[in-house]
Amino acid sequence: MLYLILCGIAAYLLLTLYLTYLVHQIPREPVQDPPDWGRVTDTRITTVNGGSLEVWRVEPEIPSRGIVLLMHGWSRNRDRMTARARIFGELGFTTVMHSARDHGNSSSHRFMNAFRFAEDIEAVLNWINEPVLLYGHSAGAAGAIIAANQNPDKIKLLFLEGCYARTKEALRSLYRSYNLFFGLFFGPMVVLWMDIFYRFRMDKVSPVRLAPDLDIPVLIIHGEKDRGFPLSHAWRLRDGFPAGRAELFVGKGADHSNSSLTPEYPMAIKSFVNRHLPPS
Repeated sequence: MLYLILCGIAAYLLLTLYLTYLVHQIPREPVQDPPDWGRVTDTRITTVNGGSLEVWRVEPEIPSRGIVLLMHGWSRNRDRMTARARIFGELGFTTVMHSARDHGNSSSHRFMNAFRFAEDIEAVLNWINEPVLLYGHSAGAAGAIIAANQNPDKIKLLFLEGCYARTKEALRSLYRSYNLFFGLFFGPMVVLWMDIFYRFRMDKVSPVRLAPDLDIPVLIIHGEKDRGFPLSHAWRLRDGFPAGRAELFVGKGADHSNSSLTPEYPMAIKSFVNRHLPPS
């Protein structure tokens, strides 16, 4: 009996280790939506470990008010941020969009995660070489807050869409939303394998842990019906920032990725930007 129990435990550990590998290889879902405004520059820049990123830089037809750097979420690419970038372009900003490694046509890299997203954001920040408005969605938002924490002098305003509060809790919630059995039976061990693989740093870079050190204006954007990261994540994250520095916009009826499609979204962006960076 003891032998059977030990074999079962070993099989479970090996299976969850394999599943941990698989969740890092979730099929990519790039979209096609190139910028259709301003003066577009399509280029490549270098990132860490010899990698390279595809980058769009879109200059407005009028004198620029500054630069907005937009980071997509897991499995997507730079085109996913075009509609959001267009709103900033209409406000007179230069917009920069890149695909993270292993996404779009950027160079490949195994085991992408929020740390790697942050590395790619930092590469683009260094290429831009001036303070920016930083916008991240989902995994890109987690990468954005890590990058902002490490480069506070390079960030004027921070936008976090579809972000979570605590990393491990969020992953377990995400797996349950995809498949309840997987989330309950395998999810906790998959998250533990990840934490081991990432040298137990996942809690240390949880957005809510980094928030108190970011004394910049922040707009948190979250879907009312987000099943992966329920709205409670957004409230907790907002309350983690210094008093009065973070605001929350809730996309009514929106899921994880659709807050930007709600009618109120463009005005929320415009109001937040103009209050903190009044047009000259």
